[in-house]
Formats: sequence, C-alpha cells, structure tokens
Amino acid sequence: MATETQSAADTRGERTVLTGKVTSAKMEKTIVVEVARLVQHNKYRRVVRIAKKFYAHDEKREAKPGDTVRIVASRPLSKLKRWRLKEVLTRGRVGPVSGTGERKP
Repeated sequence: MATETQSAADTRGERTVLTGKVTSAKMEKTIVVEVARLVQHNKYRRVVRIAKKFYAHDEKREAKPGDTVRIVASRPLSKLKRWRLKEVLTRGRVGPVSGTGERKP
C-alpha cells in the first residue's frame, strides 16, 4: 500500500511554483501575492513588466505585507484560492503609516 501511494506521487509530476511579493494579509489564512514577470510586447517587441495577483492559503498566518514568498499550486480551496504558501524567502519592511492625513503648513 505504501509503495502504491509513493509511486502515484512520483508520476503526478512537479507542482507549479511561483515567487512573488505579499501585497495583502488582511484575510483569515489568505494572502494576496503579486507575481511580476517580463514579457515581450507582441506588436512593439519591447519588454514590459506584467504583474498578476494570486490568492494563496497561509495556514499559520506567517506571511506579512512586503514579504517575498514562494507559493505552490494546489487543489481549489475556495472560489479564488488555488495556491498554498510554501515558504517565506525574505521579510519585507513596511513603512510607518501617517496618522491623521493632514497636511503641514
């Protein structure tokens, strides 16, 4: 039985892994990861930066905004979540938020 499950896991193939920056961690056990990539424009042939957001499951709530993380594809966990947090690569720094929003003279 153990050899059957082990061989099935071997034949399943590698899961897709992406690296990106956490933009939001305000939801319960869910983070939003923005993955940026460089693509050549079809018409103008210039390299442009494209960013896409992915919703990922963070069971232990260890990722914070600004962190660089690695996410891995998984089964659908909700309407939008199809990724799981694999690891936090680097901790990001989020600057202080100004208090009242009033302008100084």
